[in-house]
Amino acid sequence: MEQLIFELATPEPPSFANFLPGPNLEAVSALRSMATGDGAETGLVLWGPPGVGKSHLLKAAAVMAAGHRVSQLCADPEALPVDAPPGALILVDDVDRADAAAQGRLFTLYNTLKATGGALVATASVPPARMPLRDDVRTRLGWGLIHEVLPLADEDKPVALSTYARARGFELSDEVIAYLLAHGRRDMTSLLATLAALDRHSLAAKRPITTALLREWLQRGLGV
Repeated sequence: MEQLIFELATPEPPSFANFLPGPNLEAVSALRSMATGDGAETGLVLWGPPGVGKSHLLKAAAVMAAGHRVSQLCADPEALPVDAPPGALILVDDVDRADAAAQGRLFTLYNTLKATGGALVATASVPPARMPLRDDVRTRLGWGLIHEVLPLADEDKPVALSTYARARGFELSDEVIAYLLAHGRRDMTSLLATLAALDRHSLAAKRPITTALLREWLQRGLGV
């Protein structure tokens, strides 16, 4: 059942609109400021365990940055450029996995960004002080803002899901939320993708989202 829900609910493109910040409001605010060019800091590090939405946030920032400043999204440290135009925003995922060559580019790039009014946003599994990188690279990453990205607590998910649904223009009953939390994946990316897919199905069927509609949707996916 969990796998079926995941397959039926194709995730939407990452954006700030489909990321529920929960305890991460300050981190999201800092990232949005970086994306629009309003941040005063050169660096921002978002760290935390897998599944909390760090990559989602990087992609959301890249989308928001369009029209505000030159930006480049790097899926891994090996994709880091050797240089960047003045005022550029560089976003790099998993910076703590940088090899020796990538660390050299990162050191030079950070200095360039600092001198030209640019910015670097990096994600990692640990804070800069614990990254297995060169001392001078860790030091530069530690100069900027550092935010731990925390998962949304299970007890906060029902309210968060209801808030997200209302923002999209529909209501969720407690029964539907309980069913989703009991039978689907519990990470917020999968839960929000499920709600978005349910919303599309509800509109197509011209029926409100209920537990009965959800079960019928799943049965159709099973081919029964």
